Amino acid sequence: MQETLDTLSLNVRARYPFVYLLTWEEARALRGLRQLAKTTKRRLWTWSAVAGLSDGKKTVEGTGPAGAALTAIEAIEGPALVVMHDFHHHIADHLVQRRMRDLVAHLSEREQCLVLLSPRAVVPRELEKDVVVVTLPLPGLKEVARLFHQLMRDRKIKVDLELFERYVKASLGLTAEEIRRVYRKVLLRHKKLGEDQLAEVISEKSNIIRQSDFLEFHDLSETIGDVGGLEQLKDWLRSRNASFTEKARKYGLPQPKGLFLLGVQGCGKSLTAKAVADLWKVPLLRLDVGALVQEVTGVDEGLRHTIALAESMAPVVLWVDEIEKAFAGVDGEGGAAAARLFGNFVTWLQEKTKPVFVIATANNVRALPPELLRKGRFDEIFFVDLPNIHERQTIFEIHLRKRRREPKEFDTWELAEATDKFSGAEIEQAVIDGMFVGFSEDREVSTGDILRSVRDTVPLAVTMDQAIKDLKEWARDRTRPATYDTKRIDFFEEWEGGASA
Repeated sequence: MQETLDTLSLNVRARYPFVYLLTWEEARALRGLRQLAKTTKRRLWTWSAVAGLSDGKKTVEGTGPAGAALTAIEAIEGPALVVMHDFHHHIADHLVQRRMRDLVAHLSEREQCLVLLSPRAVVPRELEKDVVVVTLPLPGLKEVARLFHQLMRDRKIKVDLELFERYVKASLGLTAEEIRRVYRKVLLRHKKLGEDQLAEVISEKSNIIRQSDFLEFHDLSETIGDVGGLEQLKDWLRSRNASFTEKARKYGLPQPKGLFLLGVQGCGKSLTAKAVADLWKVPLLRLDVGALVQEVTGVDEGLRHTIALAESMAPVVLWVDEIEKAFAGVDGEGGAAAARLFGNFVTWLQEKTKPVFVIATANNVRALPPELLRKGRFDEIFFVDLPNIHERQTIFEIHLRKRRREPKEFDTWELAEATDKFSGAEIEQAVIDGMFVGFSEDREVSTGDILRSVRDTVPLAVTMDQAIKDLKEWARDRTRPATYDTKRIDFFEEWEGGASA
């Protein structure tokens, strides 16, 4: 807030006639403008189409119409700051534009400035040289911390320092009033602010995403326990569980950039992206880069707005699914717009400072421009392979539990042996198909039902055998495996078993 006031003060003292102040938070902006008027020794006036022109003590009659208000402003003597509410609705009128241009010299001479307070800027070409646009950012870390501290003090609530920080960061991206409403709602429902209520606060931020055509908010419905196998990847993620905290910064650690997950289709890459947000208790946003590329006009502006929106909600996980479908061929037939978008996107990946953790997934790395995988874009590149027999057994257990079945009642090891070259998605479908058989015969599902479904399935790894071999060959020396080396694990398990015998 103070940085914005300093910028406004500089523009006002430099005698800019018109300043657009972009914000949804009128009350917060007005508090700052009152402070600015006081420090720059200017009289504060306000105008709206409903209330007319007023200095807080008296209202000038007949100044509801924009043109009449501008005429009345010309009669104001001495230095002044005139706040015009929602003026973007009136500025398109050519008579209003002419009146504003006539005022330019008058405003400069008397050290007056019109602050156009609005959520969006409409600047006609005729006024481009006389208008400066300033954005009031949403409450930052310190402001939100003050708001949250005041709320706890008023309600006599106590939370530990770590949880306090997580609540504050979960509230970033909301206006001050939205923050108050969210916590009032949570407290009315639960009478407390604990770990369980944190996800509810995060889900309230989904309203912000509705203004974007390219971002989708995902509820935190998947957990790291829903991911079968991939233990090396999970350990990497768990070790960074507190990576967005101030404690990590004081320790000397940088903000984590993101992950690139390459691998076989249906083996848990997207599921992992969803689970990370729940593990770290931050919002999960899905970026539709393909839709951005297909924009006919305003591609650059669309990306800038989308990035700004994601950064306003930080810390956040930004999930870019099947990124190769958006950026394949940008060096050739993809077109100039797609190439420019790609360049801006990878530059942001390299240089971003806000805690936006990007998880990009891909099935075909050869279709991607090599610049995307250059060092510095992501913290790590993991290869997600087809699940081994131990992971397949775990995946069967997960999907049986999700459908309210006890895994001990099934021969999950036999099922794991029968599903060589099956992906996690194909294993899930085998469980579902087996349950449909049991349901249709009005009985409980059995191991045999699932095995029959397995035998009727030709896995994708068989039909696309060569493509998957090529992918593995590419990944061998270029990526880190998401699964620990099971040959070593099996060796040590057998060795320990033999030693104990």
